[in-house]
Amino acid sequence: MEIRRVESGKWEYLPLLLVGDEQADMIARYLDRGTLLALYDGGLRAVCVVTEEAPGVFEIKNLAVEPAFHRRGYGRAMVEQVARDCRDAGGRQLLVGTGDSPLTLPFYRACGFREHHRVPDFFLQHYDHPIYEGGRRLVDMVYLSMDL
Repeated sequence: MEIRRVESGKWEYLPLLLVGDEQADMIARYLDRGTLLALYDGGLRAVCVVTEEAPGVFEIKNLAVEPAFHRRGYGRAMVEQVARDCRDAGGRQLLVGTGDSPLTLPFYRACGFREHHRVPDFFLQHYDHPIYEGGRRLVDMVYLSMDL
């Protein structure tokens, strides 16, 4: 397993980024200003975009694992790498925003995140179509936090 920082050609990863965020114009809001990491293990398996939102405060904007490779530790490996990189860059807090999903919330909690705050109606206001995950329509953005 190898995690590489992508310096150029970030938009070439759009197909996998769309697994983590279904709308390209939302990805456009953060991709160019964020750091893109790509995890390879016999091929591309996962991507992650992280941004610095304030001094010492980083946010995972997109974490996507190829669906055929879920539950193999790639997502956790990516979170652990991002946390190390952010800590090394002087970060004190790592945030992640996600939907109120029975699939993603337990994953992030298992990685050491705790609920921080919610943004009501985020998915209703910012996406042009309903988004469902784990059989649940996403409405609020749930922010989770990890101390670094």
